[in-house]
Amino acid sequence: MTGSSELRMRRVPLNHGGGEMPALGFGTLIPDPAVTIAATRDALEAGFRHFDCAERYRNEREVGEALQAGLAAGGIAREDIFITTKLWNSNHRPERVAPAFEASRERLRLDFLDLYLIHTPFAFQPGDEQDPRDQNGEILYDDGVTLLDTWRAMESLVEHGRCRAIGLSDITLDKLLPLYESATIKPAVVQVESHPYLPETELLQFCKEKSIVLLAFAPLGHGARPGPLEDPVIIAIAARLGKSPAQVLLAWAVQRGTALLTTPRTAARAKENFDISPLPEDALDEINRIQTRQRLNQVVQTGIPGFIPRGSST
Repeated sequence: MTGSSELRMRRVPLNHGGGEMPALGFGTLIPDPAVTIAATRDALEAGFRHFDCAERYRNEREVGEALQAGLAAGGIAREDIFITTKLWNSNHRPERVAPAFEASRERLRLDFLDLYLIHTPFAFQPGDEQDPRDQNGEILYDDGVTLLDTWRAMESLVEHGRCRAIGLSDITLDKLLPLYESATIKPAVVQVESHPYLPETELLQFCKEKSIVLLAFAPLGHGARPGPLEDPVIIAIAARLGKSPAQVLLAWAVQRGTALLTTPRTAARAKENFDISPLPEDALDEINRIQTRQRLNQVVQTGIPGFIPRGSST
């Protein structure tokens, strides 16, 4: 069986773009600037070496500040950490991609980025407004650009050495398939919501066949109550193994072959989330047999992130 240290430190090779992504990642979707800085530094100190950012989160500057301070204090080299950020929907026009990328890179205070993702496959009206809306409050989509147009501009970033790898987020398999077939540079990573209530089995299988890393966000259910953390199967396994329900869910995600993102807000929670160890086969089987199916985030239908209450999705 895989050792505890090996599971925590597992790095997943990026076969489309080179390099390796640490399987345990820290997601920076934190609204408060001060909490962003503290939580990012705590995650780095706890052992996290993979940080997932986004223009949309409006806190790249704070993440960059925390990383620079943390790297200097801990004597950690830039090459030892893996940094991702994302292109927002209002920048899908090809001529807007490189400027958006450079703006994110500068806010993060980094010379290069390991991975750049299209945040969602939905193009919004181009401009500085992240959520452009009409007089009725409806989002203004941009039908003058295709996902492949945007992807070609993403490929150019890699070709010119500005980014090591590219991928997509919040995309369904039916939208991914045609893009994958047309892409010159194949997606290295696909980031989607995934947990035992939304295992994304078919997408995961496709990603494994094509050597794409599936990066799971909301692996703990993003605080939904009740959710995976309160599932009787998870609670029973945690009690049996002397682990927390969160540690069980995170270990399951890594052992099934995905990378993951979690967003601990405190130093204690960061240490807990990083301290995972392998689950026995019978525990993995029990989790895989959970029948509840629930998507918590409807971003794949709208392009607008946001977690919704239990019961209002399928």
